[in-house]
Amino acid sequence: MKGLENKRVVITGGASGIGAATAARFVDEGARVVVFDRDEPGCGRLAQRMPALAGAVVTDVCDPRSVQFAFERVDRLLGGLDVLVNNAGVSIRHRFLDITEAEWRDVMAVNLSGVFRVAQQAARRMAAAGSGVILNMGSTNGVMGYPFYADYNASKAGVIELTRSMALELAPDVRVNVVCPGYILTPMQEAEYTPDMIRAVNAKIPLGRHGRPEEVAGLFAFLASEEAAYLTGQVYVIDGGEIAGGLASR
Repeated sequence: MKGLENKRVVITGGASGIGAATAARFVDEGARVVVFDRDEPGCGRLAQRMPALAGAVVTDVCDPRSVQFAFERVDRLLGGLDVLVNNAGVSIRHRFLDITEAEWRDVMAVNLSGVFRVAQQAARRMAAAGSGVILNMGSTNGVMGYPFYADYNASKAGVIELTRSMALELAPDVRVNVVCPGYILTPMQEAEYTPDMIRAVNAKIPLGRHGRPEEVAGLFAFLASEEAAYLTGQVYVIDGGEIAGGLASR
């Protein structure tokens, strides 16, 4: 992608799944990448697997002090920030009537408050420098209704509106977009779904399969590049056509 070489990039939730695939893609593009993740062993494994990584910082996006310290580490490692991929997230598959107060708080703390907290730290640095790109992780769950994920759906809808507001306030210097994957085969997805459930999902997707983390990483790379210089405040769905038919595709 045009203009990614030597860009300074932070990716949250980068130790596995879409985050790790995105880190690998940006490293391949010649970017200098620091990963944040609260999974300390996962950070260690990623650093061993990807020696070109600029850093893997153990960070809890739910903790303001942890986020602040992580960005201070980025200041030392990279000397600035050009791109944030705000990817960290959690989900729990359960009925609306069964969601506990603690589960609601935990999902919102990571998926919405964590996105806000990390984006604000990044945006302050980018605004001071006069340029930057912030890419938040949404979901098709934030665009339309899905059963058994009421807390997750609400958090991702919040991320979409947060993104639009950020894009308006941070323009023209900082571009902000949100990527909304559908069904992507990640460790988190495999932990929640049985093989039969995965096959049933594939049957309703027009392209006939789950997406791959590398495909989402490619979209992040494009949106961060100079080729996307006129794109901000938008929602980019990557779902194999799943929601194109509305209820007809459910």
